[in-house]
Amino acid sequence: MKIIIVDDEVSALHTFLNDVIGRTDVDYKFFKDDEENICEYVTKNNVSAAFLDINMPKINGIALAEKLIGLNPEIKIVFVTGLDVSARDLKEPVLSRTAGFLYKPYDAEQLTRLLISIERQSPKLCANMFGAFDCFFNDTLVRFSSKKSKELFALLLTYNGRALTMDDAISQLWPDMETDKSKPLYRDAVWRLRKTFNEIGFNCVNFERAQLTLNKTNISCDYWDYLENGGTPPDLFLKSYDWSINYLNK
Repeated sequence: MKIIIVDDEVSALHTFLNDVIGRTDVDYKFFKDDEENICEYVTKNNVSAAFLDINMPKINGIALAEKLIGLNPEIKIVFVTGLDVSARDLKEPVLSRTAGFLYKPYDAEQLTRLLISIERQSPKLCANMFGAFDCFFNDTLVRFSSKKSKELFALLLTYNGRALTMDDAISQLWPDMETDKSKPLYRDAVWRLRKTFNEIGFNCVNFERAQLTLNKTNISCDYWDYLENGGTPPDLFLKSYDWSINYLNK
């Protein structure tokens, strides 16, 4: 689970760090009151929750929450504050996305309870790569708009978080086609892949110039489990894709 913490006080950030530093289930990033960098990070990453101070010199935490929800409608908001603020002081859409309040000084047990609650509510993508390749978002089948966009995502999953360049993708998905003819097909597959994940509201792919990178947060994948644990593959690996033979033993 990926979270961000925003506070203008360094001491408050240190306190939060001491409470989460040993947790393997939480990927965290700290920000001071730098709205531009915060919004850019949330745009490019699948952030499950934002822990926001309310009263900061450069930005107001409630106004920032509204902007973050506009960028990621699924994000959960937790206000970390010493003010006398509660749900009655919030308006939509912030109210519906607020997971709770941490009143300073809070204790580690309160934070743990909130993190567990957020984790249970976080959107999740499950990818099955042995046998027929399919993905499920919150237990619902993801319907890709084209076979090639689905195959492109399968290739991204095999890269396991590494950057996939346009040239690498083309060489594997269109191995027998001239480059000038395959580039438009690649761009169409990328556009359709972006459209699919925009429609389900799960921002897991960083779309950069001639390069794609997968954000693995809140994604489970049987292939990744196999790479980590070893053993005998449970079934044929991506049996529909010829290039898959190059990845099973990597």
